[in-house]
Amino acid sequence: MATKKTKKEETAVAEAPKKPTPVVRHIEKGDNTIEDKLRALYQLQLIDSQIDRIRITRGELPMEVIDLEDEIAGLQTRVTNYTEEAKQLEDQIKNRKQTIKDAQALIKKYQTQQASVKNNREFDSLNKEMEYQQLEMQLCEKRIKEHTAELAAKKQIVEASEKALEERSQDLVNKKAELDSIVAETEKEEQELTAESNKASEVIEARLLTAYHRIRGNARNGLAVVSVSRDACGGCFNKIPPQRQLDIRQRKKVIVCEHCGRILVDGGILDKE
Repeated sequence: MATKKTKKEETAVAEAPKKPTPVVRHIEKGDNTIEDKLRALYQLQLIDSQIDRIRITRGELPMEVIDLEDEIAGLQTRVTNYTEEAKQLEDQIKNRKQTIKDAQALIKKYQTQQASVKNNREFDSLNKEMEYQQLEMQLCEKRIKEHTAELAAKKQIVEASEKALEERSQDLVNKKAELDSIVAETEKEEQELTAESNKASEVIEARLLTAYHRIRGNARNGLAVVSVSRDACGGCFNKIPPQRQLDIRQRKKVIVCEHCGRILVDGGILDKE
């Protein structure tokens, strides 16, 4: 899950220019001056910042949709499991009731047999069998009460889960509709910017591009290349010494902020010469 942005960092991204400033000239991948590399990286950053701005407008909706989908899946599993357990309890109750009927039938059978026994030993044996069946009936009645109470509890859980499932499903429909509406408004612009980002990435050598994405991944506001503004880093806002600012304006080497590690450029790097 992406790290949540602070208010200050979201503002920094949101306030980026709505359209990336065009580069002075077309930069080929073979160009190897440091100024060309810095200009290409900064152009890519401006484009990616616009994509970030679009995604920020969606807020937490994508994550809320995912969370709702996960919750709904959990509720569906819960309903399925408890419904199956309830069915098993109903089967057990049914079996216990049948056992009671069988025991009653046996008791009647033994009572009939007692009328024609020839000695006390046979009479006592039938008595013991009837006592055993009576105990079996008592045990079944006890288990039926327990299963009935457990069944009622599980049915309540299923009912509550189904109600929650219905509510969450409606919430998901609403959230998806809201998200789809926002996406529809920004989809075309995002696709255009993504195409520009891919095109800009093609002219940057692999080593620099890897470093750019690594810094962007570690930066909460998604800024890997920032300009110097008011003598401070445009990413972490720490002051930059005058001599270091002079080196940045000369565009002869890649300079990173000693506080946050972002690549630093001067604010006029994309201005027309």
